[in-house]
Amino acid sequence: MTVFSMRAALCGLGMLAVSACDLAYPVTVIGENGMTFRGSATDTFLHGGSFQATNGTAVCTGTYDKFADISTVSFPVVCNNGLRGVGTAFFQSPTTGSGTVTMTDGSQWQFIFGQAALSI
Repeated sequence: MTVFSMRAALCGLGMLAVSACDLAYPVTVIGENGMTFRGSATDTFLHGGSFQATNGTAVCTGTYDKFADISTVSFPVVCNNGLRGVGTAFFQSPTTGSGTVTMTDGSQWQFIFGQAALSI
């Protein structure tokens, strides 16, 4: 094995190790009118995370930057039905917490993520 191929193999193993650090968890979002969205969020090692939730018709998504020592993050929310908003998440652990989203129409949405999201 050449030095180049050995370096390439080690780099590949390193990339697999980093990608194995992704954490996925459930998300439930409830709008002011009781509309419920369900989906998931994924924290990606060194990159923050993303989420997607649907009520069966509309799909809302967003991405966020999160660092190990930060327990609160803000993020944009974009829905395929034209709604947009800004959310704030409060992490109680790397995969659990709650928050709010203020939509551009003035509505306030509540959400919870982690295992507790499955019981709503």
